[in-house]
Amino acid sequence: MTETLLKTEMTFEDFKAEVLNDYKTARISRECSLLGRKEVLTGKAKFGIFGDGKEVPQLALAKAFQNGDFRSGYYRDQTFMMAIGQLTIEQFFAGLYGHTDLNFDPMSAGRQMGGHFATHSLDENGNWKNLMQQKNSSADISPTAGQMPRLLGLAQASKIYRNVTGLESFTNFTNQGNEVAWGTIGNASSSEGLFFETINAAGVLQVPMVMSVWDDEYGISVHARHQTTKENISEILKGFQRDENNKGYEIFRVNGWDYPTLVETYQKAGAIAREEHVPVLIHVQELTQPQGHSTSGSHERYKNAERLAWETEFDCLTQMRNWLLKNNIATEIELDSIDEISKNLVLEGKKAAWNAFVSPMKEEQNELVALLNSLANTSPNQVFIQKNATDLAAIKEPIRKELLVTARKTLRLIAGENGQQTLATWIKNYTEKIQPKFSSHLFSQSVKNVLSAKEVLPTYSESSEEVDARLVLRDNFDAIFAKYPETLIFGEDAGNIGDVNQGLEGMQEKYGELRVADVGIREATILGQGIGLAMRGLRPIAEIQYLDYLLYAIQIMSDDLATLQYRTAGRQKAPLIIRTRGHRLEGIWHSGSPMGMIINAVRGIHVLVPRNMTKAAGFYNTLLQTDEPALVIECLNGYRLKEKMPTNLGDFKTPIGVVETIKTGTDITVVSYGSTLRIVEQAAAELLNFGIDIEIIDAQSLLPFDINHDCVKSLEKTNRLLVVDEDVPGGASAYILQQILEVQKGYLHLDSQPQTLAAQAHRPSYGTDGDYFSKPSVEDVFEKIYAIMQEVNPSDFPSLY
Repeated sequence: MTETLLKTEMTFEDFKAEVLNDYKTARISRECSLLGRKEVLTGKAKFGIFGDGKEVPQLALAKAFQNGDFRSGYYRDQTFMMAIGQLTIEQFFAGLYGHTDLNFDPMSAGRQMGGHFATHSLDENGNWKNLMQQKNSSADISPTAGQMPRLLGLAQASKIYRNVTGLESFTNFTNQGNEVAWGTIGNASSSEGLFFETINAAGVLQVPMVMSVWDDEYGISVHARHQTTKENISEILKGFQRDENNKGYEIFRVNGWDYPTLVETYQKAGAIAREEHVPVLIHVQELTQPQGHSTSGSHERYKNAERLAWETEFDCLTQMRNWLLKNNIATEIELDSIDEISKNLVLEGKKAAWNAFVSPMKEEQNELVALLNSLANTSPNQVFIQKNATDLAAIKEPIRKELLVTARKTLRLIAGENGQQTLATWIKNYTEKIQPKFSSHLFSQSVKNVLSAKEVLPTYSESSEEVDARLVLRDNFDAIFAKYPETLIFGEDAGNIGDVNQGLEGMQEKYGELRVADVGIREATILGQGIGLAMRGLRPIAEIQYLDYLLYAIQIMSDDLATLQYRTAGRQKAPLIIRTRGHRLEGIWHSGSPMGMIINAVRGIHVLVPRNMTKAAGFYNTLLQTDEPALVIECLNGYRLKEKMPTNLGDFKTPIGVVETIKTGTDITVVSYGSTLRIVEQAAAELLNFGIDIEIIDAQSLLPFDINHDCVKSLEKTNRLLVVDEDVPGGASAYILQQILEVQKGYLHLDSQPQTLAAQAHRPSYGTDGDYFSKPSVEDVFEKIYAIMQEVNPSDFPSLY
């Protein structure tokens, strides 16, 4: 086996140096895990989950990992990150402590617990770096198997770059599609549906993906016999093995303590994926978990003495050390020296990380204590303020919560005194300084954020025809694909038939099967494809056929896409466009409007609700000029309605966060969006016959909502408000009400109770009658507004009931 490591031209001394450096990296990683656990148990860190027991296979993975490659893994990959030079000892502990400075914790600036690894794809201004000059890690998330859908897209990007013309200038993102996406997962998490969905999709797409399953026989305390059929993931995936007649996977099994065989296996796997664009599964067996699952408990509680003895003997570091000694690569003295050096390096690195973490807070502590002592001298409450200062000064290692709690409680004691404003100013300034460390970058802060895009109105000529609205979409997509070679769209029925509503008619024939693609019925990985592709510089449009089916993908949207910029403090982005259609049709599964659920699950993604296809097309044009993810919900019943064909296809832009007043009026402001606006417009015409003139505002986008506060400007005129939508009661209509009344302070201008009109609490029933009795009708809108006006002027508007 030693010969495998010597195949390249290398002297024995060079070989020895490389192998011993690997051993040292593994020892450092192990010491970080051991000391990290102690830091949690002594209270310096909140929680720890470490990579001990997985060190040696990660060394092998790192050797096969090249510049331009991407990792999509999970929280035990610290050795790999150290081996590729992207994680230092100090950074490891900074992440454990939650240091909010990217210079110390470049993984997430304290926004994620330790063990969640990322590299920087963007510079400090949000611009792309040259990803081909670095080894890349997509930012981890905790939900098990949640990294899998993204992995599919990261791998597919290489296939797109290798086979689609027009992308030759994208040299910061690819070297002719030779990059491999490497995934890692624990054996128990391979029970998740996202794992199987991704494995199947990668086999169908034939993308350069290498999937490593770290198998230590347990998932927390639950043994593999409760997790996996036959207790063996590679055994049950045998049917995916490719052969001479069928495409599929290359599947390897290797023991996690066998260093030379691991190196050989990963080299083979990387070459197959890189050169042939064939996915590979590596089942790494016989691994251990020396400290158990996490700092929350001990594995002695669920492993018997025999298993614990086996884990001691087959610990991968013990086995690597034995291999080094057996093959005369190193002596006991040399390895003992490495062990001692590693332990000392980790101890010193831990101390440095802790000092860097607490020093700024100690300075802030001293500043506040001095201020409180000064205020105490002139206050009647001197004794109490002095006690607050003394108690705060006594805290040896303060956190910022303790500073603000003390300051804010002291502020109550000096209300109305001369020093009140001084302390209040300190609190405000301190909060303004510190809050962004925890709250910045929910959305893009670059010059390409969506709010920087300016509206461009559609233009029309005398010869512009009234056409089926789907044709506006289709021809605009045509203009987009011609203008941006990096754009591609994929979804169920999106390719060959041009989507179920023909908004992509003829596009696959014109632009090819890779850019306009059909996919299987697998919403979560459709979304994941989009995330991974977008993280590699492409501009994907992931289509979810119906809004109701978005629920399959909502977890990935919420946990991965929506948090990406936030959890990396602005150092990664995925400007994915998600296209779907929903609202008014008929039936439980094809006419849902679960907008309240969506907008509260996906903060970090823009949610756009155009009322027609021209508005929708304008949103797509806008988004392609920006660098943020968004969900565009087209109106299901609008594709065959007539709209005028613009002359500036691909160029007109619908502004995001800007409402549109589509009818002026004087009596009441009615805010709605999507298909329901047509109901409101019909009701408005009938209300005019009774002397009621309503103002109709189209929200257009829910996230963000009305950044110019035009709704409250309308309220200043009408003094009444009704919000109408077809979500359940308390859904998006309640959100809109909160935005207008609380954020915009619309309550100041109301003469009547603000109200909402929504659908019934259940899903819409099937058929026309089902729709009528489930969602707001013209009559519902009419009677709701009439009743509001009847309360105002009962003589002019006698009660209907």
